Amino acid sequence: MPIPTLLSEKDIQDKLDDLPLWKRHDNTIVRELVGVNFAEAVGKVNSIAILAEAADHHPDILIYGWNKIRVTLSTHDAGGLSDKDFELAAKIEEIAY
Repeated sequence: MPIPTLLSEKDIQDKLDDLPLWKRHDNTIVRELVGVNFAEAVGKVNSIAILAEAADHHPDILIYGWNKIRVTLSTHDAGGLSDKDFELAAKIEEIAY
């Protein structure tokens, strides 16, 4: 499979405009989620894992505190942000409830 093409700074900003809860951090985009309890937070992680596996694009996911999740997306093999990151971010937004 070919390495995805990195996005230009303008393309990144345009895509972030459509995902206002995602923040740029260096060569990644990051979203914080909160569950009502630990079990819900883990459930969200599992839902994200299913989406990520289907997309063959795997984010870094951190559970911290007792109900908080940080999802970090980057196309590691390309060294930055590609369409794959924003496509998965949009799918995560559909289930972020």
